[in-house]
Amino acid sequence: MSNFASSFVDFEIPNWFDSQHLAGMLRGIEKEGLRVKPDGYLAQTPHPTKLGSKLTHPFITTDYSESLLELITDPKTSPKETLNMLRQLHLLVYQGMPEGELMWPLSMPCMLSSNDEDIPLADYGSSNTGKLKTLYRSGLGIRYGRRMQTIAGLHYNLSFGDDLFAAWQAQTPAAQDLTLTEFRNDKYLGLIRNFKRLTSLVLYLLGASPSVCPCFVSGVEHDLELLNDSTYYKPTATSLRMGKLGYTNSVQEHLDIRYNNLPEYIKGLRRAIQTPHESFEKLGLNDADGNPIQINDHILQIENEYYSPIRPKQIAESGESPTEALERRGIAYVEFRAIDLDPYSDIGIRLSSACFLEVMALYCLLSDSPELLPAEEEALAVNLERVVNEGRRENLQIINNGAEQTLESWMLTHLSRMQPLAALLDAHYGGNDYRAAVALMQGKAGHSESTISAQVNSDSKRLGSLWQLGFTLAQQHRESLLQQTLSPNTQAKYEVLAEKSILQQAELEAAETEDFMDFLQQYR
Repeated sequence: MSNFASSFVDFEIPNWFDSQHLAGMLRGIEKEGLRVKPDGYLAQTPHPTKLGSKLTHPFITTDYSESLLELITDPKTSPKETLNMLRQLHLLVYQGMPEGELMWPLSMPCMLSSNDEDIPLADYGSSNTGKLKTLYRSGLGIRYGRRMQTIAGLHYNLSFGDDLFAAWQAQTPAAQDLTLTEFRNDKYLGLIRNFKRLTSLVLYLLGASPSVCPCFVSGVEHDLELLNDSTYYKPTATSLRMGKLGYTNSVQEHLDIRYNNLPEYIKGLRRAIQTPHESFEKLGLNDADGNPIQINDHILQIENEYYSPIRPKQIAESGESPTEALERRGIAYVEFRAIDLDPYSDIGIRLSSACFLEVMALYCLLSDSPELLPAEEEALAVNLERVVNEGRRENLQIINNGAEQTLESWMLTHLSRMQPLAALLDAHYGGNDYRAAVALMQGKAGHSESTISAQVNSDSKRLGSLWQLGFTLAQQHRESLLQQTLSPNTQAKYEVLAEKSILQQAELEAAETEDFMDFLQQYR
């Protein structure tokens, strides 16, 4: 096994690096949330017209289901600005939703019908692009079941400025023959490998899905215990969403997509998109009436089907696939995906969590990052499974550098090494949000009862069920959000955006001349 600890051992901030190199940092958030009816069941209403077109609106769309909202912020120059925009989007959603509907605050859904077909696929209209998006979701549903696709999460997107990479490259004799794009790709992939090494830390500190409603595991084999009549849980679990019950699938376990260089990563993804899979072939491409039910019968229909706790990203232009965008222009930012919704925040994430993720990202970027090979990946998968299921168990051991070590001591070592970076971020942004965030996480690492997952279990027990906790918090969040207002300018800007998005979708549909089956044939 490659030396598991060699990435971070004796971490020191490079002597060329100071707070001015943080000037180009940008961050954005993509946050999912289910719309539920006043009785707590999944909303069956279409996406609210007031919110615009989910196909063309830049900030308010849907993920898998018509009921699963996705809110997307612009890239912003500080975490506070990002959370502020996310709050504006939540307020708009509540202004636009049907009377009594709520945004579910938990990652794991409750009150789902036993019939999979009662979970409506997102409908993006009659354009070929829109139909392809719905077809992709149909494919996910027949492959993995629609229930799994109602799990919600939050993605934290982060990029560093080119000044940082240019200064770093100037200090790296071995990198003089690389273009800045190649150097930046190399460093972002190093960050990604190190984040994968530290994913267990994120699941322990930010995990908020230690339990599920019975409807979620109905007809599924599981080893959960009853917390009470209407909640299944694992007493010391952190994030069941990230484990075998959640957003994983056995088909992808042996894909061997690696992050050691960009061509290798792209090749691995494309191989999965081009390789047929026996069980998906059996499902067929079309239903009995000849209507398509999945884009293809390959391991992945498209790149987005690959579930990974972190992804390298580049903004795709019209007609461009994610791998083509990466191949042509390199990595623009990284997407941290292993983040549960924080049910105690009215927008799904607290400032302390955002600041912690940024300190950790910088730590992963600036630390040595040896290649990540299958043997180490296997050890990391073992760690992840342990932390998902029993991360809060006293003296839980994880594998570090081929030996067992307690999770607590491993976490505290990394968090103490992050402190100087938090101080640098505070020096750049002013205040002490970053140092406070790391101190808070150190407290959680040493006291498992102060984690979000522990709080979810204790409150579910107190209120009688996980559903009751989610419902109570959802109502509180709606009340607190609707007490806030947007400035007349901001309100008008969003209203114009919503109207414009509806016109854009209509224009797309009016311009469509190609038959969808011909379009799909060409796409395949």
